[in-house]
Amino acid sequence: MSWVDVCSIDDLQPNSGVCALVNNQQVAIFYMPKEQAIYAIDNYDPFGDVHVLSRGVIGDIQGRPMVASPLYKQHFDLETGQCFEDDTVKVPVYGVQINVGRVEVTLDGAAQ
Repeated sequence: MSWVDVCSIDDLQPNSGVCALVNNQQVAIFYMPKEQAIYAIDNYDPFGDVHVLSRGVIGDIQGRPMVASPLYKQHFDLETGQCFEDDTVKVPVYGVQINVGRVEVTLDGAAQ
């Protein structure tokens, strides 16, 4: 896998999302320190046809971590990219890790 250094863990906003440009791809990164979890999904909202998912509200639905789009409020699973309201819609998810205090993302093997 090809990991791309994106930022310091200190640059992330706890319990919120940020957008990073990784190899010309907009990636929404979500950091949940209480759960010790970090997620990376595509920033593109297929319902609103715009890149805004990093600005969504995070939480969970039946224990599944999710982000609610800031536009039309569809919910996307942060682990799989699956839309909770529409089984036919899924956004890509990316590998993300913290390595010596740095956030790294890989677009290799993105789940579509």
